[in-house]
Amino acid sequence: MAQVQMAKRLGIFKAALCEIEKGRSLVSPQAASRYAKKAGFSETVALEACFQDQLRQFQVDAFSVEPFKGNPAAVVPLDRWLPDEIMQSMALENNLSETAFFVPDGDRYTIRWFTPTTEVDLCGHATLATAFVILNELTLGKQRVDFTSMSGPLAVEHKEDRYILDFPSRSSNEVSLPSGLESALGVRVLEAHMGRRDLLVVVEDENTVKSLAPDFNGLMNLDVFGVLVTAKGDSADFVSRCFFPREGIPEDPVTGSAHCALVPFWASRLGKTSLFARQISNRGGELWCELAGDRVRIGGQAVKVMESTWVFPKKL
Repeated sequence: MAQVQMAKRLGIFKAALCEIEKGRSLVSPQAASRYAKKAGFSETVALEACFQDQLRQFQVDAFSVEPFKGNPAAVVPLDRWLPDEIMQSMALENNLSETAFFVPDGDRYTIRWFTPTTEVDLCGHATLATAFVILNELTLGKQRVDFTSMSGPLAVEHKEDRYILDFPSRSSNEVSLPSGLESALGVRVLEAHMGRRDLLVVVEDENTVKSLAPDFNGLMNLDVFGVLVTAKGDSADFVSRCFFPREGIPEDPVTGSAHCALVPFWASRLGKTSLFARQISNRGGELWCELAGDRVRIGGQAVKVMESTWVFPKKL
């Protein structure tokens, strides 16, 4: 009898808190926690009650028109934010380089990105993937998506067969080679440039970039967010590979945010503002880039490869 009464109380509590519309909750974790305490329930019950019972998730291969190439990103549409620790756990569960979450904000969207281990301030491929989902799955007929992010305003515009990211340009300054860099990369480094978060490393040629087999433990000893290895290209204006082992991503297949630094660097070196780039990881990706003042425009393609549903367990 006690269990029946408890179940009834829990049902009434959840019904009072949650207005479910298409599986989406309209209750904040803070409100749920406050009312749960008054009703004599635990924090876990409060979180479970306010969670969206089921969440759609899309997986999109960005910077490629073919499945299994480019960079895969998970995209989770939300009505309102989940607790940070839950979004981080979802990103870890996905185990992709990035999981993007977004909520509507008037005629814009606020977007956040999580690696398996941390939240990041900017991500190109997952923003492209999110725009692809919004334009092709959620709001048909639009050609542009505007975002608010930790890195300020961002936009993605659909033009012909490409999605054009409008991102901030990030400059870098030449620095002395960090101790252990060449031994970790296993190649001779010509130059090193430090940007806002990443170390941009110039090597001899495209073949050097392609044949890299880094010591990831060695790279983790460098006090930088990521290591961007680049060279003038044979198959493109420039090529790169990008490594983020300290953030749970040994190698990122195609890194839009890295091109916020790579594009202004190579635009200056090559004396032109329109550049074609290749990221020559195993999966590979192509990026059509333009330096436009203090902004970088990065064009790429995308393809949806998966759609799934998160079903939260009874106890988290």
